[in-house]
Amino acid sequence: MANRMVWNGTAYFGAGAIKNIPEEVARRGFKKALIVTDKDLIKFGVAKKVFDVLEEAGLAYAVFDSLKQNPTIKNVQDCVAAFKAAGADYMIAIGGGSSMDTAKGTGIIINNPEYADVRSLEGVAPTKHPAVPTFAVPTTAGTAAETTINYVITDEEKRRKFVCVDPHDIPQIAVVDADMMSSMPKGLAAATGMDALTHAIEGYITPGAWELSDMFSLKSIQLIADNLRAAVNDDCSQAKENMALGQYVTGMAYSNVGLGLVHGMAHPLGAFYDMPHGVANALLLPYIMEYNADYTGEKYREIARVFGVEGVDKMSPAEYRRAAVDAVRQLSKDVHIPQKLSELNVKEADLEALTESAFADVCTPGNPRKATKEDILALYKEAF
Repeated sequence: MANRMVWNGTAYFGAGAIKNIPEEVARRGFKKALIVTDKDLIKFGVAKKVFDVLEEAGLAYAVFDSLKQNPTIKNVQDCVAAFKAAGADYMIAIGGGSSMDTAKGTGIIINNPEYADVRSLEGVAPTKHPAVPTFAVPTTAGTAAETTINYVITDEEKRRKFVCVDPHDIPQIAVVDADMMSSMPKGLAAATGMDALTHAIEGYITPGAWELSDMFSLKSIQLIADNLRAAVNDDCSQAKENMALGQYVTGMAYSNVGLGLVHGMAHPLGAFYDMPHGVANALLLPYIMEYNADYTGEKYREIARVFGVEGVDKMSPAEYRRAAVDAVRQLSKDVHIPQKLSELNVKEADLEALTESAFADVCTPGNPRKATKEDILALYKEAF
C-alpha cells in the first residue's frame, strides 16, 4: 500500500516572514485579497502587521472578520459572499484554526459551487477543483491548519462539528512568523500548544502512522515538551518560535495519517458548548492516553524519552507507558489547563448525547484501540 503525503507548495518560517507575502503575490499575478480574520486580531493590532505589509507594497485587499471561534456553516457562506462582493482572486487567512478553516471551506466552494450548502463537504468530498489560492498566516502555535488538508465546521442547527478532508483545500503558501504569535495571551498559548501536542501524539499512535510521519510526530512532541512551558510562562521569543515550528511539523504528519479519539470526543464539546478546541483536546488527552496505552507498542517509551524521563530503556512497558501519561498530564497542569470537564460547565446530563456524537465522529476510527459507545461514555465520566 502506498502512503500519500500532501504538504504546502511553499512555506516561510521565522520572525518577519510576512514580509515575503508581496513577492509571492507578484509571482502569481494576484490582484486583490480577501483577508479572513477575526475582530480581536484587528482590535489588538495583530492583523494590522499584514495590512501594513500589503499597503506598503500597494496591494489591494478587503477584510472579512465575522468569525466564531468554532466556525459555522453560516460563517463559511458569509465569507463566500464577501469574497464575491470584493472581486478578490485570492485569500489571506490570519489567525488560528477558525480563520483558516473558514477560508478553506470558502475557497473550496468558490471553485466547486456544487458544494455551496457546506454540509456536503463533510468527510472526503470528491471535489474536482483546487480551492481559491490562499496564504495562511497563523497567529497561534496549535492547529497547523496552514499545512493540513483538514478543516472543521460547526453545524449549529444540529449541535455537531463535522470534519472535511480534501487535498484541494491546502493553502498554497504558509507563512509561519513568530512575530504574529508574540501577543498571544497565556491561556491561548497553553491551549493551542496542548492542541499541537494532541495532534502529535494522536498522529504518532494512529494505525495509519508510518516511518516518515513518525519522524515528524516525534520531533514535534520533543519541541513542544521542551518549549511550551517557557512559551506560556516566560514570554520567551525563542520558545515561541520553536512552538511555531513544532505545531507546523506535526501538521505535516497528522494531516496525512489521521487522528483519534481525543479529537473525536473534543469535537462535540466544541459544538455543544463552543468550548475552545485546544482546551477540550488538552483536558481529554491524558485520560485517552491511559485508555490507549496497551495498544501503542513501544511508542510511549519514545514519548517518555523526549519528555526527558530518565531510564526508560530499563522500564517495563507498563512503567514507560505510565511515565508518558504522567509527563503529559504534568505539562498540562504546568500550563494551567483545567483537569475536569465539570470545571468548564459541562452538564452531566449531556454526556450521553456527547457520546453519540463522538462515536460518529470521523476521527474516532483512527484510534489505536477501538472504542464502543460504552467506552466513550466511561471516558467522559472519568474526565467529568
